[in-house]
Amino acid sequence: MKIGIIAPQGWMGEYDGWETVAAWLRTVQVTRQAEALGFESVWLFDHLHTVPRPTDEITFESFTSLAALAALTSRIRLGHLVICTAFRNPALTAKMISTMDAISGGRMELGIGAGWKRDEWLAYGYGFPETKERLARLADDLEVITRMLEPGRSTHATFEGTYAHVRDAINVPKPVQQPRVPIMVGGNGPNVTWRLAARFADELNLDGMEPGELDEALPVIRSRCEEIGRDPATLPVSVHIGPEQLAAAGNARVDQLAAYREAGIRRVQTLIRESATSDDALASFAADARGSGAELA
Repeated sequence: MKIGIIAPQGWMGEYDGWETVAAWLRTVQVTRQAEALGFESVWLFDHLHTVPRPTDEITFESFTSLAALAALTSRIRLGHLVICTAFRNPALTAKMISTMDAISGGRMELGIGAGWKRDEWLAYGYGFPETKERLARLADDLEVITRMLEPGRSTHATFEGTYAHVRDAINVPKPVQQPRVPIMVGGNGPNVTWRLAARFADELNLDGMEPGELDEALPVIRSRCEEIGRDPATLPVSVHIGPEQLAAAGNARVDQLAAYREAGIRRVQTLIRESATSDDALASFAADARGSGAELA
């Protein structure tokens, strides 16, 4: 099992009261420390307002931030946890992630989901459709993105959907990674989201699911692959652990991470909130991760 670090970006209040430049420099420092400590990946949320309620505090945008971090690192993988697909035209999303893959030398991951934070949708002028429509939009957008990322320099993407379309769209350069930038679909919905992951994704990311819940979830995920004739072994599963769920440092955290590893989880991603102000916090987490049997470089 691999470990991904969510870098501080302000969304969960970790930069309340900070000056902008100082906050950005800390995001860079934490990302570089995560790379030096051997963590597999660094992730950013894709949100525009703070949580749990909107406040006038820093929240760095994910695509621009990850592009900068790609140029400031050399080994660690970088990705979104996960983008709200409706915030951007899906063809443009494919174009941006392809360019970012070039900037990073082939280290990008595209995490994608339907979105949920109503206040930022309304504030930024996106409206807020019902869940059914947001999921239908995700399905159309995945069709567009996967076609745009198909290998082959001369590939032109065409798709006509209800919520998205492309017509002879050219996406050059293609991603450095072949056959494409890995796509990670995020969400806990067994009926729609997990079926979309089975159809389109290289990974399924579960949000906040505890180790004890995986015994019930993983067989359903496997069945979603089998429904369409896909080998379930080709859809690895990862879990985002919220800071409030993460056990205290030491034996409790070692045991928690080991439980995810033993359940067959490919990787976990978490924000170490204290990393915004302490170098020791990430170093301590690295020690616990190694103690759990997780892979660090």
